Amino acid sequence: MQQEFEALVIEEADHHVYNRQVKTRTVDELPKGELLVRVHYSSLNYKDALSASGNRGVTRRYPHTPGIDAAGIVEQSTHPDFKPGDEVIVNGPEFGTRQSGGFGQYVRVNADWVVKLPKGFSLRTAMIYGVGGFTAAYSMLKLQPLVSPTDGPILVTGATGGVGCMSVAILKKEGYTVTAVTGKPDQPFLRELGVDDIIPRDTFQNTSWALEPVRWAGVIDTVGGDILAAAIKSTLPNGVVTCCGNVASPDLNLTVYPFILRGVSLLGIDCVSCPLPTRREIWDKLAGPWKLENLESMATEITLNQLDQKIDQMLAGQITGRIIVNLIDD
Repeated sequence: MQQEFEALVIEEADHHVYNRQVKTRTVDELPKGELLVRVHYSSLNYKDALSASGNRGVTRRYPHTPGIDAAGIVEQSTHPDFKPGDEVIVNGPEFGTRQSGGFGQYVRVNADWVVKLPKGFSLRTAMIYGVGGFTAAYSMLKLQPLVSPTDGPILVTGATGGVGCMSVAILKKEGYTVTAVTGKPDQPFLRELGVDDIIPRDTFQNTSWALEPVRWAGVIDTVGGDILAAAIKSTLPNGVVTCCGNVASPDLNLTVYPFILRGVSLLGIDCVSCPLPTRREIWDKLAGPWKLENLESMATEITLNQLDQKIDQMLAGQITGRIIVNLIDD
């Protein structure tokens, strides 16, 4: 008898109409790979919400199971670095976008998409961080050597989202002064994270000016578009801006003047192509010096059957913090 499991499956019902439903699948339906992993936890990310709504820029072929990250236990392995029983974190170039992802109770993947769970971590903790925490830590890894806490405040955009709130928490742990841009300025959640100042998103506007008065020593931007442009224009000379998202827009409307007159550096954050040694370094930092004490306050746990509603809420901009998906208690 084939081994069965539950997964969220996105199917195209009609042209531009997509249905989401938890269905029973078999392990034999999974793609080829060196490791078969029993997923315990996954997390909901904006890219997952796009995939689950039929965005062809993220996922080209349906039916499909999204979930760009997962944490679980290896059940089968043909790779010498892994054995059954190993606790692992999964995230890779096509995982959850072009290949069946973490919103299923089993995944089969290649070993180069997998890192072993760091010491001091649980599988659940790994997914509270998830891709959001990993992206925040990757941004911090690039920004910290170039901007110190004494250089000035750091701006974090999209601060109530998964990447944003993790960025705020890590920055505060490292002693930085943090200003947050958010569409939810009345959220006590940000003050609990230690944010020093909050700017409502509708008052943080891109203007026709090539440069703005300087305010930030560094920026962690999670949204792109005019908010990123406004942040770059107001970054101090020799400041550093990291960019990891495009939920506001993929377009960047500004001149070269912040770069050639102020020496501002714009650093792209691409977690998908992050080299495996750097990936391991980031997870070790999250399990060590960047381990957050207030982690649970950022997390909402749901089941596979509750994903459909949360996906709609994420697309509507109604999610705060991190959503983790429990796949062992369904």
